[in-house]
Amino acid sequence: MSIRSVIQNPLLAAALGAAAVAAPGAAYFYSTAPHAEQTPAVIAANATPAPAAVTVRNGLPDFSSLVRAYGPAVVNISVKANVKTSGAQFPSLPGLGPDDPFSQFFRGFPAPRGGTVPVRGEGSGFIISPDGTILTNAHVVADATNVTVKLTDRREFEAKVLGVDDKTDVAVIKINAKDLPVVHFSKGDNVQVGEWVVAIGAPFGFDNSVTAGIVSAKGRTLPDGSYVPFLQTDVAINPGNSGGPLFNLDGDVIGINSQIYSRSGGYEGVSFAIPIDVALDVSRQLQANGKVSRGKLGVGIQELDQKLADSFGLDTPRGALVSSVEDEGPAAKAGLEAGDVILEFDGRPIGAASELPAAVAQTAPGKNVQLKVWRKNAEKEFKLKLGELDEQQAVTADAGQPDAGRLGLAVRPLTSDERRQVGVNGGLLIEEVQGAAEDAGLRPGDIVLSANGHEVDSVQDLRKLVAGAKDHVALLVQREDARIFVPVELG
Repeated sequence: MSIRSVIQNPLLAAALGAAAVAAPGAAYFYSTAPHAEQTPAVIAANATPAPAAVTVRNGLPDFSSLVRAYGPAVVNISVKANVKTSGAQFPSLPGLGPDDPFSQFFRGFPAPRGGTVPVRGEGSGFIISPDGTILTNAHVVADATNVTVKLTDRREFEAKVLGVDDKTDVAVIKINAKDLPVVHFSKGDNVQVGEWVVAIGAPFGFDNSVTAGIVSAKGRTLPDGSYVPFLQTDVAINPGNSGGPLFNLDGDVIGINSQIYSRSGGYEGVSFAIPIDVALDVSRQLQANGKVSRGKLGVGIQELDQKLADSFGLDTPRGALVSSVEDEGPAAKAGLEAGDVILEFDGRPIGAASELPAAVAQTAPGKNVQLKVWRKNAEKEFKLKLGELDEQQAVTADAGQPDAGRLGLAVRPLTSDERRQVGVNGGLLIEEVQGAAEDAGLRPGDIVLSANGHEVDSVQDLRKLVAGAKDHVALLVQREDARIFVPVELG
């Protein structure tokens, strides 16, 4: 089982589309396959059987007709892989955690000769075409040397991996069969928070297990899921459920069960599914082009809180605050600047910064898009042509804050050598921090580049801008290689 620690950082930045975002609590995200590392993939076309109707008994939904109709299209996936070992001791065994009482019997044993050890894992999947095309998670089949699919009628087939996309955790595999039962896909983004949903999969290897719950939230961004606006549910999802379908009451698949949020490694009521429209788009690209192309805006972004919103004159904290603009990138060519707040992307409102990376990544490179931007207390529109994102270019940063007097800063202009070394044309170096600036998180060594959208090259510039501010000032600060806006509550 792969474990990804939660990123505990209040700021967000992205080369767009890519981003990282904070998640609460000292917990971990777990993939829901027993043994596998994440590497996503593709999916195929879909036949359209009649949706299954869910009846109501004593005021509660009865899922039995849905399970009869689509349970046979859900499969169990078993994988074998060879994991490299150091040879110093026997590697961790599948199913045995470090605290398992049986693991002590294997400690200190030498690894098998040859440097690898066979590992087995299990997951789920669902048939999307009668000829045996199956959709699952990439982390279920990643690095597998053998993939075996077992149907509900107990037939077993060796499967071929058709494609993977490690940024969305989607994979497509194929078995040599025909006239197989298939699922039906939901059309459009019509998922509603609070609606009933059903998962079918193989938790802990128990084939075709059915669990139910509701949609808890939409558009969740996870620390390693910057391109996927996850569906959050309270459906019981456990190791082995990875890759299984999430159904609505019409019998339509609305997502692929992928991860859980857990302190124990088991179900705790917070599960995440990849929206089916994201998976279908990835699958079409992989099948047509052998790769997935994603749009690129070329900006670094962060979330706005109430203090930053006040500093920029916004009525509410909304949109994505641009903290940096990539040289010669699409945004730079269009005229975007640090301090702009992106309110809409190609007609789609951006309520939070975490929504922008997925929106950009799901847009084809080369497409002409329109942005609605908040700049200096007014809305402006920009048109640009998206670039193509080659790799995830997310940057996360710490918090920081600025200036003298009301700010509580001692600053000085950078020398010409320091400017060349840092790669800036102006700015003020922070030497001492106290008061409001210290409360905001500024540190000695940070460089103040602007205040409330205006560049600062001298102490006088900064004092003048702070004197003209009301309760807050937003400072653009460079800390090492990252640039972030920091709201300072003035004394």
